[in-house]
Amino acid sequence: MTPGQADDGEFDDEPFDLEAVAQGVWLPSRYGPDDQRGTYNEVTPKKTAESLARLDFSRPVETYDLSETLFNGFPANGDRDYEQTLSVLGFTPADDFEGICPDTEPLGPWLGCALEERVSYTYNMGTKINGLQHVGIAGKFYNGVDGIEIAKTWGTTQLGQETQGPIVTRGVLVDVLGLKVAASEEGDLERLSNGRVMLREGYRITVEDIVAALERQDVTDPIGPGDVVLLRSGWRELLELDPVRYLEGRQSGPGLRECRWLASKRPAIIGVDSWFFGVGIDDLPTTLLCHQEVAVHYGVRVGEAICSDRLAEDGVYDFVFFSSGQNARGAVSCNTPPIAMGQPAA
Repeated sequence: MTPGQADDGEFDDEPFDLEAVAQGVWLPSRYGPDDQRGTYNEVTPKKTAESLARLDFSRPVETYDLSETLFNGFPANGDRDYEQTLSVLGFTPADDFEGICPDTEPLGPWLGCALEERVSYTYNMGTKINGLQHVGIAGKFYNGVDGIEIAKTWGTTQLGQETQGPIVTRGVLVDVLGLKVAASEEGDLERLSNGRVMLREGYRITVEDIVAALERQDVTDPIGPGDVVLLRSGWRELLELDPVRYLEGRQSGPGLRECRWLASKRPAIIGVDSWFFGVGIDDLPTTLLCHQEVAVHYGVRVGEAICSDRLAEDGVYDFVFFSSGQNARGAVSCNTPPIAMGQPAA
């Protein structure tokens, strides 16, 4: 029996047995003792071909940007910060310009000029997909990788973004917000000052919600290995409307049972539209358990702040998902914008 699974095979909210995990109950991974890619291994060339074949190329195909727009002051946890500064070369900027200007003289006989940005930030903010070494248990990470052995000043010697590669696979949107709106379940919703709506603060997305949303969306093919699953709660509405609450409020999301249920299907990524994955469970003090279970146990990546509103608005629930992380040696997470290709409902 898998820890976190009851005798009847159903998943539950019981925290994992720390002693059993320390003794190696989750080892080796399904993909072998030396694996670094987890469920990305499920995105095979055959899986990619099957995913692309879901598109009807006799009809127009829409491309969707699934990322939030980064800006100076983007709300981020802890000491994470995004700061972009413009560098001007070859002309004199306006008096109120406070960026970088190394030289105002035009370049060469054809009077060239240039603009360039300087950016300071972490890959783990905004829309992001966390690497399998982002969250661990007692100093160990996915597949038993020891943090002491891999942590170097410049990054990690294993599980880095350079080992992951791009993926093209099937994506599935689970529009729980749309489900609740369609059913007029006002007790599960909050109406915001901008006229938009989101799941109420702290709402737990249940397995039953996920199943019901997929039925409402007429997604008949089950979630399977290598798929990307995106959960829509509407929490992203607070990003600019109330950035303090966006970070400090108790966001809606899946609980431990739901994370286990989804991860057991071996998706490549489980993504949410809030800045943090998971929701508090009863009296448990942290949602970190969801991260730990999904990444360390199952080798499934967590995606956060993935914007799925346009997919929902167009009724695109089954689509092709593309992601290519930063090809940066030893980097933990990536925030290169993921995209989707799909066909709006007729």
